[in-house]
Amino acid sequence: MPPENAMSRRTFVGSTAAASLATLMATPNNVFAAGSSERIRVGLIGCGDRGSVSAGIVDCVEADPTIELVAMGDLFEDHLNDAPKNMEAAMAARGLPFKDIFKVTPERMFSGFDAYKRVIECDVDLIILATPPVFRPIHFKAAVAANKHVFVEKPIAIDGPGVRDFLATTEVAREKGLTVVAGTQMRRATHLQEVMDYIHEGGIGEAVAGHSVRVGGALMNFRSNEAIRQNSWSDMEWQLRRWLFTVWASGDFIVEQHVHNLDLLNWAMGGPPVKASGFGGRQTRTDSIYMNEWDHMSVEYEYANGASITHFGAQVDGIAHRNDMRIQGDKGEVLLTFGRAEVTGAHAKKFPGSRTVKPPVQQYKETIDSIRNSKAINEGKRIAETTMTAILGRQAAYSGRAVSWGWAMNASKEDLTPAEWTWGDLPLTPPAVPGRYKLT
Repeated sequence: MPPENAMSRRTFVGSTAAASLATLMATPNNVFAAGSSERIRVGLIGCGDRGSVSAGIVDCVEADPTIELVAMGDLFEDHLNDAPKNMEAAMAARGLPFKDIFKVTPERMFSGFDAYKRVIECDVDLIILATPPVFRPIHFKAAVAANKHVFVEKPIAIDGPGVRDFLATTEVAREKGLTVVAGTQMRRATHLQEVMDYIHEGGIGEAVAGHSVRVGGALMNFRSNEAIRQNSWSDMEWQLRRWLFTVWASGDFIVEQHVHNLDLLNWAMGGPPVKASGFGGRQTRTDSIYMNEWDHMSVEYEYANGASITHFGAQVDGIAHRNDMRIQGDKGEVLLTFGRAEVTGAHAKKFPGSRTVKPPVQQYKETIDSIRNSKAINEGKRIAETTMTAILGRQAAYSGRAVSWGWAMNASKEDLTPAEWTWGDLPLTPPAVPGRYKLT
């Protein structure tokens, strides 16, 4: 069981903001000489699959096998204790030197709501944030206040107030010269870099329309050993163990997963949309293991030049899988997927990209290189806008109304986080119903 510690939301957020201005703006002490071969010391916050198995520290090690993992934390003690053997197996599958990398002692393994603070307090250079998205603004603020470089998994928030908080911290990181790299890995796919250059250089003329589709299974295998609620689990624990399907923890699937696709839309269009309209619902995810998340959603995004692009997403078992995007210009059309890019029609053209660059690994390589060479990268604003694009789509679909970017980004007070961070009662909000869901 998690420790019986409790924090109010104000305490949880305020604890990282209470540092004096002098501390917040202090010069980082983890600056490396250009081309330094000194080992980068890493702290991992979030030891689930994303942090310790399929990505996170394993991708970071593949990018630079000289790093050291020296501290780690997770909300749940059982997840924390399972992480080392899971990491070792994942690294062995890639031929990576686990014993050379894993330098975490029992004294530097932390669990509970304050685990993130304990990891950040350790002598680390880089923090990897791989917790459920609801915690991202809180953990990011604490890491930057402590002068740590940060790799932030996508998305970076689940509501407008969280995005605004993240953006404020991004500017502090910029002033401090700290690296902030986001987990939008497809930005490192060379075939997409090539086709985006083609679009921005006018290859298809002005983009006037398009569509994006990402449909697939319902992810029933997510933490299947925790799918059935144990009697000892409180509401809060149950919802956080099933965070992927808990709207206040994940932001719903359009925010948690389809942010990748929406990032490509914004990349192609040169910035975020100005308005969204949408619809959707929940027809197959009716079992309690799916908490209150939807299973399908369709959103029309309008961009500054008047172009309308529709994103259709679904997570339903038994349906055909599809993941692609088309951008129609007044001089041509491009097809994009995570694996290929091409111009279709009379002036067909393919963008081969690279067979050797692995985007999930490349993003960590660029992170480590920026730290070693003291040439900070700051992707905070971009990932914040992409996350807000997904939140905008959810707000439009949940409400069944058109929602403007300006209102969602600057005025929305939709705060989805729990009022108290405590292992206790937390009634689950029913799934949203278009026409009844109230925007705030």
